[in-house]
Amino acid sequence: MASAFLVVRIKGQADVPYWASHTMMLLKLDKKYRATILPARENTAGMLKKVQHYVSWVELDAGLAKELVDKKARKSGYKKVTAEDLKDLGFASSDELASALAEGRATLSKLKPLKPWFALSPPRHGFKRSTKKLYGQKGVLGQNKELGTLVRNMM
Repeated sequence: MASAFLVVRIKGQADVPYWASHTMMLLKLDKKYRATILPARENTAGMLKKVQHYVSWVELDAGLAKELVDKKARKSGYKKVTAEDLKDLGFASSDELASALAEGRATLSKLKPLKPWFALSPPRHGFKRSTKKLYGQKGVLGQNKELGTLVRNMM
């Protein structure tokens, strides 16, 4: 089993039932194209399964985590994260933070000055598959093996 998941909200806020919007709020996915890194636990997997028609997720590797931290990590005031900020958090570099996130040793919501999410753009050249169907039905929702390339297009 994976040690961390990268979760991206694909669908927006309109016509989302309360139970789904509440679950996504707990996952720190308030808006469309927000991404977060969650450690793989039983309750996390259950929450992802519950909102699989609104989000997409994949097992996280350290390379993608490093790209996300370098390009899209923000602190309060929506300022970029600097090397001093990482030292204050107890990490020597962004590589060390990315590996801790990918292995599930650290969570974004516990690293206080950092935002618990990454704000992504819509993917360049659009989605290649339907955003209304699950991955197994030729869509992008649910557990998606190709989400890493899609997120790289969204950075």
